[in-house]
Amino acid sequence: MLNGQKIIDMHGHTVAPPELYAAKASLLSGRGYHGKSPISEDRIEQFAQNNIKILDKVKTDVQILSPRPFQLMHSEKPESIVRWWNEMNNDVIATQVKAHPDRFGGICGLPHVTGAKDASHVIPELERCVNELGFIGCLINPDPEEGQGNPADPYYAPPLDHEYWFPLYEAMEKLDVPGLIHSASSKDPREHYSQHFITTESQAVLNLARPSSKVFETFPNLKIIVGHGGGSVPYQIGRWRVNRYNAMKNNPDLEDFDTSMRKMYYDSALYTKESLDYCLQICGPDRVVFGTENPGSGSSVHPAYKWEKGKKVPAGDLEGWETDDIAPVILNQIDWLTDEDKYNIMEGNIRRLFSRANF
Repeated sequence: MLNGQKIIDMHGHTVAPPELYAAKASLLSGRGYHGKSPISEDRIEQFAQNNIKILDKVKTDVQILSPRPFQLMHSEKPESIVRWWNEMNNDVIATQVKAHPDRFGGICGLPHVTGAKDASHVIPELERCVNELGFIGCLINPDPEEGQGNPADPYYAPPLDHEYWFPLYEAMEKLDVPGLIHSASSKDPREHYSQHFITTESQAVLNLARPSSKVFETFPNLKIIVGHGGGSVPYQIGRWRVNRYNAMKNNPDLEDFDTSMRKMYYDSALYTKESLDYCLQICGPDRVVFGTENPGSGSSVHPAYKWEKGKKVPAGDLEGWETDDIAPVILNQIDWLTDEDKYNIMEGNIRRLFSRANF
Protein backbone atom coordinates (compact mmCIF):
# COMPACT_ATOMS: atom_id res chain seq x y z
CA MET A 1 0.00 0.00 0.00
CA LEU A 2 1.01 3.63 -0.59
CA ASN A 3 -0.52 6.15 1.83
CA GLY A 4 -3.12 3.61 2.91
CA GLN A 5 -4.41 3.07 -0.64
CA LYS A 6 -4.50 -0.31 -2.26
CA ILE A 7 -2.88 -0.80 -5.63
CA ILE A 8 -5.04 -3.07 -7.77
CA ASP A 9 -3.64 -4.16 -11.13
CA MET A 10 -6.59 -5.19 -13.30
CA HIS A 11 -4.52 -6.27 -16.32
CA GLY A 12 -2.52 -9.30 -15.31
CA HIS A 13 -2.14 -12.66 -17.03
CA THR A 14 -1.72 -15.97 -15.30
CA VAL A 15 1.78 -17.15 -14.44
CA ALA A 16 1.26 -20.83 -15.13
CA PRO A 17 3.49 -23.93 -15.06
CA PRO A 18 4.87 -25.20 -18.37
CA GLU A 19 2.64 -28.27 -18.02
CA LEU A 20 -0.27 -26.06 -19.06
CA TYR A 21 1.39 -25.18 -22.36
CA ALA A 22 2.45 -28.79 -22.87
CA ALA A 23 -1.25 -29.61 -22.64
CA LYS A 24 -1.88 -27.06 -25.38
CA ALA A 25 0.67 -28.81 -27.58
CA SER A 26 -1.12 -32.10 -26.97
CA LEU A 27 -4.46 -30.57 -27.94
CA LEU A 28 -2.99 -29.17 -31.14
CA SER A 29 -1.07 -32.25 -32.19
CA GLY A 30 -3.94 -34.66 -31.50
CA ARG A 31 -6.71 -32.21 -32.44
CA GLY A 32 -8.38 -33.05 -29.14
CA TYR A 33 -8.18 -36.84 -29.46
CA HIS A 34 -6.67 -37.15 -25.96
CA GLY A 35 -8.97 -34.58 -24.35
CA LYS A 36 -7.95 -32.21 -21.57
CA SER A 37 -4.88 -32.80 -19.38
CA PRO A 38 -4.90 -32.33 -15.60
CA ILE A 39 -2.45 -29.86 -14.05
CA SER A 40 -1.08 -30.49 -10.55
CA GLU A 41 -2.35 -28.01 -7.95
CA ASP A 42 1.09 -28.06 -6.34
CA ARG A 43 2.67 -26.87 -9.59
CA ILE A 44 -0.03 -24.23 -10.06
CA GLU A 45 0.70 -22.97 -6.54
CA GLN A 46 4.44 -22.92 -7.19
CA PHE A 47 3.93 -20.53 -10.09
CA ALA A 48 1.37 -18.48 -8.16
CA GLN A 49 4.12 -17.88 -5.61
CA ASN A 50 6.39 -16.67 -8.42
CA ASN A 51 3.71 -14.17 -9.39
CA ILE A 52 3.24 -13.02 -5.81
CA LYS A 53 6.97 -12.31 -5.58
CA ILE A 54 6.66 -10.02 -8.61
CA LEU A 55 3.66 -8.25 -7.06
CA ASP A 56 5.50 -7.76 -3.78
CA LYS A 57 8.53 -6.35 -5.58
CA VAL A 58 6.46 -3.63 -7.28
CA LYS A 59 4.21 -3.11 -4.22
CA THR A 60 1.00 -4.23 -5.94
CA ASP A 61 -1.62 -5.48 -3.49
CA VAL A 62 -3.97 -7.31 -5.87
CA GLN A 63 -3.72 -8.46 -9.47
CA ILE A 64 -6.71 -9.53 -11.55
CA LEU A 65 -5.62 -12.44 -13.73
CA SER A 66 -6.79 -13.57 -17.16
CA PRO A 67 -5.39 -16.15 -19.59
CA ARG A 68 -2.57 -14.96 -21.85
CA PRO A 69 -4.62 -13.84 -24.86
CA PHE A 70 -2.07 -14.53 -27.60
CA GLN A 71 -2.07 -18.16 -26.44
CA LEU A 72 -5.83 -18.72 -26.73
CA MET A 73 -5.84 -20.05 -30.33
CA HIS A 74 -9.41 -18.93 -31.11
CA SER A 75 -9.11 -19.72 -34.82
CA GLU A 76 -8.05 -23.36 -34.38
CA LYS A 77 -10.21 -26.33 -35.35
CA PRO A 78 -12.06 -28.28 -34.13
CA GLU A 79 -14.09 -26.02 -31.86
CA SER A 80 -13.73 -28.46 -28.96
CA ILE A 81 -10.01 -27.79 -28.49
CA VAL A 82 -10.62 -24.04 -28.27
CA ARG A 83 -13.27 -24.63 -25.62
CA TRP A 84 -11.19 -27.13 -23.65
CA TRP A 85 -8.10 -24.91 -23.78
CA ASN A 86 -10.02 -21.92 -22.42
CA GLU A 87 -11.50 -24.08 -19.69
CA MET A 88 -8.04 -25.32 -18.68
CA ASN A 89 -6.68 -21.76 -18.46
CA ASN A 90 -9.68 -20.64 -16.44
CA ASP A 91 -9.33 -23.61 -14.08
CA VAL A 92 -5.69 -22.70 -13.41
CA ILE A 93 -6.68 -19.13 -12.59
CA ALA A 94 -9.54 -20.32 -10.38
CA THR A 95 -7.07 -22.48 -8.42
CA GLN A 96 -4.74 -19.51 -7.88
CA VAL A 97 -7.59 -17.18 -6.86
CA LYS A 98 -9.03 -19.74 -4.44
CA ALA A 99 -5.63 -20.17 -2.78
CA HIS A 100 -4.96 -16.41 -2.58
CA PRO A 101 -8.26 -14.49 -2.58
CA ASP A 102 -6.57 -11.45 -1.04
CA ARG A 103 -4.00 -11.23 -3.86
CA PHE A 104 -5.81 -12.36 -7.01
CA GLY A 105 -9.10 -11.99 -8.85
CA GLY A 106 -10.16 -13.77 -12.03
CA ILE A 107 -11.10 -12.59 -15.52
CA CYS A 108 -12.12 -15.58 -17.60
CA GLY A 109 -11.13 -16.37 -21.14
CA LEU A 110 -14.06 -17.04 -23.45
CA PRO A 111 -13.95 -19.71 -26.17
CA HIS A 112 -14.62 -17.39 -29.11
CA VAL A 113 -14.48 -19.47 -32.30
CA THR A 114 -14.80 -18.80 -36.00
CA GLY A 115 -17.95 -19.74 -37.88
CA ALA A 116 -20.42 -19.06 -35.05
CA LYS A 117 -23.75 -17.40 -35.91
CA ASP A 118 -23.41 -15.10 -32.89
CA ALA A 119 -21.53 -14.79 -29.59
CA SER A 120 -23.97 -16.92 -27.60
CA HIS A 121 -21.58 -19.89 -27.83
CA VAL A 122 -19.30 -18.33 -25.19
CA ILE A 123 -22.02 -17.79 -22.58
CA PRO A 124 -21.88 -21.27 -20.94
CA GLU A 125 -18.21 -20.77 -20.05
CA LEU A 126 -18.88 -17.22 -18.84
CA GLU A 127 -21.66 -18.49 -16.57
CA ARG A 128 -19.54 -21.39 -15.30
CA CYS A 129 -16.66 -19.09 -14.43
CA VAL A 130 -18.79 -16.45 -12.72
CA ASN A 131 -21.36 -18.62 -10.97
CA GLU A 132 -19.21 -21.62 -10.07
CA LEU A 133 -15.61 -20.36 -9.95
CA GLY A 134 -16.12 -16.82 -8.65
CA PHE A 135 -14.68 -14.90 -11.59
CA ILE A 136 -15.37 -11.16 -11.69
CA GLY A 137 -14.94 -10.30 -15.40
CA CYS A 138 -14.28 -11.70 -18.86
CA LEU A 139 -12.04 -11.24 -21.89
CA ILE A 140 -13.53 -10.24 -25.24
CA ASN A 141 -11.56 -11.00 -28.39
CA PRO A 142 -13.00 -8.92 -31.27
CA ASP A 143 -11.15 -11.03 -33.87
CA PRO A 144 -11.61 -14.79 -33.38
CA GLU A 145 -10.22 -15.26 -36.91
CA GLU A 146 -6.85 -14.04 -35.56
CA GLY A 147 -6.00 -11.80 -38.50
CA GLN A 148 -6.91 -14.22 -41.26
CA GLY A 149 -10.66 -13.81 -41.65
CA ASN A 150 -12.50 -12.85 -44.82
CA PRO A 151 -15.23 -10.22 -44.35
CA ALA A 152 -17.10 -11.80 -47.27
CA ASP A 153 -17.56 -14.97 -45.20
CA PRO A 154 -21.11 -14.94 -43.75
CA TYR A 155 -19.71 -16.22 -40.44
CA TYR A 156 -16.93 -13.63 -40.17
CA ALA A 157 -17.10 -12.02 -36.70
CA PRO A 158 -18.45 -8.49 -37.30
CA PRO A 159 -17.53 -5.25 -35.47
CA LEU A 160 -18.35 -5.03 -31.76
CA ASP A 161 -21.39 -2.81 -32.32
CA HIS A 162 -23.07 -5.53 -34.43
CA GLU A 163 -25.96 -7.57 -33.00
CA TYR A 164 -23.73 -10.65 -33.29
CA TRP A 165 -22.26 -9.61 -29.92
CA PHE A 166 -25.53 -8.72 -28.20
CA PRO A 167 -26.12 -12.12 -26.50
CA LEU A 168 -22.75 -11.74 -24.75
CA TYR A 169 -23.48 -8.16 -23.71
CA GLU A 170 -26.86 -9.22 -22.34
CA ALA A 171 -25.22 -11.98 -20.28
CA MET A 172 -22.54 -9.60 -18.99
CA GLU A 173 -25.20 -7.13 -17.84
CA LYS A 174 -27.20 -9.89 -16.16
CA LEU A 175 -24.12 -11.19 -14.33
CA ASP A 176 -22.81 -7.65 -13.69
CA VAL A 177 -19.29 -8.36 -14.95
CA PRO A 178 -17.10 -6.08 -17.09
CA GLY A 179 -15.44 -7.18 -20.29
CA LEU A 180 -11.79 -6.47 -21.05
CA ILE A 181 -11.37 -6.03 -24.80
CA HIS A 182 -8.03 -7.70 -25.47
CA SER A 183 -7.10 -9.13 -28.84
CA ALA A 184 -5.54 -12.57 -29.19
CA SER A 185 -2.92 -13.80 -31.61
CA SER A 186 -2.44 -12.86 -35.25
CA LYS A 187 -1.71 -15.36 -38.00
CA ASP A 188 -1.06 -12.58 -40.50
CA PRO A 189 2.72 -12.77 -41.15
CA ARG A 190 2.81 -9.00 -41.68
CA GLU A 191 1.60 -8.28 -38.16
CA HIS A 192 3.20 -9.12 -34.81
CA TYR A 193 0.65 -9.98 -32.15
CA SER A 194 1.40 -6.76 -30.25
CA GLN A 195 0.60 -4.77 -33.39
CA HIS A 196 -2.59 -6.81 -33.74
CA PHE A 197 -3.58 -5.89 -30.18
CA ILE A 198 -3.34 -2.17 -30.89
CA THR A 199 -5.06 -2.34 -34.28
CA THR A 200 -7.98 -4.46 -33.09
CA GLU A 201 -8.48 -2.54 -29.85
CA SER A 202 -8.49 0.74 -31.79
CA GLN A 203 -11.17 -0.65 -34.11
CA ALA A 204 -13.18 -1.76 -31.08
CA VAL A 205 -13.26 1.74 -29.60
CA LEU A 206 -14.17 3.37 -32.91
CA ASN A 207 -16.92 0.87 -33.66
CA LEU A 208 -18.49 1.05 -30.21
CA ALA A 209 -18.27 4.86 -30.23
CA ARG A 210 -19.59 5.56 -33.73
CA PRO A 211 -22.93 7.36 -34.11
CA SER A 212 -24.73 4.30 -35.49
CA SER A 213 -23.74 2.11 -32.52
CA LYS A 214 -26.71 1.07 -30.37
CA VAL A 215 -24.65 -0.89 -27.85
CA PHE A 216 -24.73 1.46 -24.87
CA GLU A 217 -28.29 2.51 -25.66
CA THR A 218 -29.39 -1.13 -25.69
CA PHE A 219 -27.21 -2.14 -22.74
CA PRO A 220 -26.95 0.95 -20.50
CA ASN A 221 -25.26 -0.99 -17.69
CA LEU A 222 -22.66 -2.65 -19.90
CA LYS A 223 -19.11 -2.20 -18.60
CA ILE A 224 -16.30 -2.27 -21.16
CA ILE A 225 -12.56 -1.81 -20.58
CA VAL A 226 -10.23 -1.47 -23.56
CA GLY A 227 -6.69 -2.78 -23.12
CA HIS A 228 -3.44 -0.95 -23.78
CA GLY A 229 -4.80 2.54 -23.32
CA GLY A 230 -7.39 2.25 -26.08
CA GLY A 231 -4.92 1.32 -28.80
CA SER A 232 -4.16 4.27 -31.05
CA VAL A 233 -7.40 6.17 -30.40
CA PRO A 234 -6.20 8.69 -27.77
CA TYR A 235 -3.17 9.52 -29.93
CA GLN A 236 -5.40 10.01 -33.00
CA ILE A 237 -8.17 11.82 -31.10
CA GLY A 238 -8.02 14.86 -33.39
CA ARG A 239 -9.03 12.85 -36.45
CA TRP A 240 -11.99 11.26 -34.69
CA ARG A 241 -13.13 14.56 -33.20
CA VAL A 242 -13.06 16.20 -36.63
CA ASN A 243 -15.06 13.36 -38.16
CA ARG A 244 -17.72 13.78 -35.48
CA TYR A 245 -17.76 17.60 -35.75
CA ASN A 246 -18.49 17.25 -39.46
CA ALA A 247 -21.29 14.77 -38.81
CA MET A 248 -22.77 17.07 -36.16
CA LYS A 249 -23.22 19.81 -38.77
CA ASN A 250 -25.96 17.72 -40.36
CA ASN A 251 -27.21 16.19 -37.12
CA PRO A 252 -26.75 18.56 -34.15
CA ASP A 253 -28.30 15.98 -31.83
CA LEU A 254 -25.21 13.75 -32.15
CA GLU A 255 -22.97 13.63 -29.12
CA ASP A 256 -19.33 14.57 -29.63
CA PHE A 257 -16.70 11.87 -29.98
CA ASP A 258 -15.24 12.34 -26.50
CA THR A 259 -18.64 11.73 -24.93
CA SER A 260 -19.01 8.50 -26.92
CA MET A 261 -15.46 7.42 -26.12
CA ARG A 262 -15.95 8.02 -22.39
CA LYS A 263 -18.67 5.38 -22.22
CA MET A 264 -15.76 2.94 -22.02
CA TYR A 265 -12.77 2.57 -19.68
CA TYR A 266 -9.09 2.27 -20.64
CA ASP A 267 -6.22 0.58 -18.86
CA SER A 268 -2.78 2.04 -18.20
CA ALA A 269 -0.61 -0.65 -19.85
CA LEU A 270 1.44 1.94 -21.78
CA TYR A 271 4.85 1.93 -20.01
CA THR A 272 6.00 5.54 -20.50
CA LYS A 273 5.17 8.72 -18.61
CA GLU A 274 4.45 10.58 -21.83
CA SER A 275 1.86 8.05 -23.04
CA LEU A 276 0.28 7.65 -19.62
CA ASP A 277 0.01 11.42 -19.16
CA TYR A 278 -1.62 11.83 -22.58
CA CYS A 279 -4.05 8.94 -22.09
CA LEU A 280 -5.13 10.36 -18.73
CA GLN A 281 -5.62 13.83 -20.23
CA ILE A 282 -7.74 12.54 -23.12
CA CYS A 283 -9.76 9.80 -21.41
CA GLY A 284 -9.92 11.35 -17.93
CA PRO A 285 -8.76 9.90 -14.60
CA ASP A 286 -12.32 8.72 -13.95
CA ARG A 287 -12.09 6.47 -17.05
CA VAL A 288 -8.58 5.02 -16.68
CA VAL A 289 -7.85 1.92 -14.60
CA PHE A 290 -4.47 0.71 -13.42
CA GLY A 291 -3.17 -2.23 -15.44
CA THR A 292 0.37 -3.32 -16.20
CA GLU A 293 0.34 -6.76 -17.87
CA ASN A 294 3.26 -7.55 -15.54
CA PRO A 295 4.91 -9.92 -16.35
CA GLY A 296 4.25 -9.80 -20.06
CA SER A 297 5.09 -8.05 -23.31
CA GLY A 298 5.90 -4.81 -21.51
CA SER A 299 8.43 -6.38 -19.14
CA SER A 300 11.89 -4.98 -19.75
CA VAL A 301 14.51 -2.80 -18.08
CA HIS A 302 15.26 0.78 -19.04
CA PRO A 303 18.72 1.17 -20.66
CA ALA A 304 21.22 3.89 -19.79
CA TYR A 305 19.40 6.44 -21.97
CA LYS A 306 15.92 7.78 -22.57
CA TRP A 307 14.31 9.74 -25.39
CA GLU A 308 13.52 13.37 -24.66
CA LYS A 309 12.29 15.81 -27.33
CA GLY A 310 13.52 13.49 -30.08
CA LYS A 311 17.04 13.01 -28.66
CA LYS A 312 18.78 10.38 -26.58
CA VAL A 313 19.77 11.68 -23.16
CA PRO A 314 21.12 9.91 -20.04
CA ALA A 315 18.42 7.95 -18.30
CA GLY A 316 19.35 9.16 -14.83
CA ASP A 317 17.06 7.60 -12.23
CA LEU A 318 15.31 5.54 -14.92
CA GLU A 319 18.36 3.40 -15.69
CA GLY A 320 17.67 -0.14 -14.54
CA TRP A 321 14.02 0.69 -13.77
CA GLU A 322 11.54 -2.00 -14.81
CA THR A 323 9.34 -0.64 -17.59
CA ASP A 324 6.10 -2.18 -16.34
CA ASP A 325 6.55 -0.83 -12.80
CA ILE A 326 4.32 2.13 -13.62
CA ALA A 327 2.55 2.77 -10.30
CA PRO A 328 5.26 5.25 -9.19
CA VAL A 329 4.90 7.08 -12.51
CA ILE A 330 1.17 7.62 -11.96
CA LEU A 331 1.45 8.32 -8.26
CA ASN A 332 4.56 10.52 -8.23
CA GLN A 333 5.45 11.86 -11.67
CA ILE A 334 2.24 13.18 -13.27
CA ASP A 335 1.94 16.40 -11.31
CA TRP A 336 -1.56 17.49 -12.32
CA LEU A 337 -3.28 14.39 -10.88
CA THR A 338 -5.09 15.02 -7.61
CA ASP A 339 -5.18 12.57 -4.71
CA GLU A 340 -8.74 11.69 -5.74
CA ASP A 341 -7.57 11.06 -9.32
CA LYS A 342 -4.84 8.74 -8.11
CA TYR A 343 -7.24 6.83 -5.87
CA ASN A 344 -9.70 6.37 -8.73
CA ILE A 345 -7.03 5.12 -11.15
CA MET A 346 -5.37 2.72 -8.73
CA GLU A 347 -8.43 1.42 -6.90
CA GLY A 348 -11.72 3.31 -7.04
CA ASN A 349 -12.58 2.89 -10.72
CA ILE A 350 -11.66 -0.79 -10.54
CA ARG A 351 -13.91 -1.42 -7.55
CA ARG A 352 -16.81 0.30 -9.32
CA LEU A 353 -16.29 -1.85 -12.40
CA PHE A 354 -15.67 -5.16 -10.65
CA SER A 355 -18.68 -5.19 -8.34
CA ARG A 356 -18.22 -8.91 -7.63
CA ALA A 357 -14.72 -8.46 -6.21
CA ASN A 358 -14.17 -9.34 -2.56
CA PHE A 359 -10.50 -8.47 -2.15
